Amino acid sequence: MASTLALDPRAGRRVLADLIRVPLGAKAREAALIAAGAGLTGLAAQISIPVHGSPVPVTGQTFGVLLVGAALGARRGAASMALYLLAGFVGVPWFAGATSGSIHLATLGYLVGFILAGALVGRLAERGADRSPWRTAVTMAAGNVVIYACGVPYLAWSAHLPMSEAVHYGLTVFLLGDALKILLAAGLLPGAWKFAGERGVGH
Repeated sequence: MASTLALDPRAGRRVLADLIRVPLGAKAREAALIAAGAGLTGLAAQISIPVHGSPVPVTGQTFGVLLVGAALGARRGAASMALYLLAGFVGVPWFAGATSGSIHLATLGYLVGFILAGALVGRLAERGADRSPWRTAVTMAAGNVVIYACGVPYLAWSAHLPMSEAVHYGLTVFLLGDALKILLAAGLLPGAWKFAGERGVGH
């Protein structure tokens, strides 16, 4: 996978957020980008469809996480997800279904996985992995793997489920939705870079 994702030596460490020009100082700009990423994830999380028998709904949340990670890069992507979690824990109602949460949520593992996935996807995007549909799809899949690796074991523990049931209710039932989100990202992110190139931005 690493060789597949490190194919663009011209990419440097730039991500889409680096192309945004706003009249702010450097620190204020970084804070604004991180806050915007958290807000976008919270907005995407409100697209929520309950899954029968599962405490974990289908949401636009993971799409927001991976999109933000790719757009902001590793450090800002992880910071944005950390802000999203912390604000949700203290009462901002922007988890799935307009909820805020305690640390006893069955979905806590997935939420923690968001930070790691934001960092991973951001790092890969810094290496140019969001500039073609194929590499973007692989990058988004890698981010999903990280989220599930954190979320499913915690779901099994917190909901007192056998691991086989946790895998079914916390992973398998979401694979089709994840595939659709990956396809959407594979068109959106390379399309944004192409648009920037056509306008002479970032070259």
